[in-house]
Amino acid sequence: MALHRLFRLSSLLRSAVSVTLRRNIGLSAVVFNKAKDLDPVQKLFLDKIREYNTKSKAAGGVVEAGPAYQKNLTEEMTKLQRLYGGGDLTKFPQFKFPEPKLEEVTTK
Repeated sequence: MALHRLFRLSSLLRSAVSVTLRRNIGLSAVVFNKAKDLDPVQKLFLDKIREYNTKSKAAGGVVEAGPAYQKNLTEEMTKLQRLYGGGDLTKFPQFKFPEPKLEEVTTK
């Protein structure tokens, strides 16, 4: 009986060690792949994202936005200001919640 329990315990321990080793090997494989060169498609994708980022910083906003984009943007902003009562739509609104006035209630 004790021998059977020992075998079952060793089986559980073996499966737990196996799962842990599989997870660690899988994680280390990802880390080692990061150190290697990316495949050409991933490299091209990352290069385009970096290029767009530099263009966006240089333009100060949307890249290659023409006058039609600016016109549409101003029309939408005026529509939103008209719908929501004006104000600066580029800032988060300030909410003010006044304390409610409570009356003291006496019990008889």
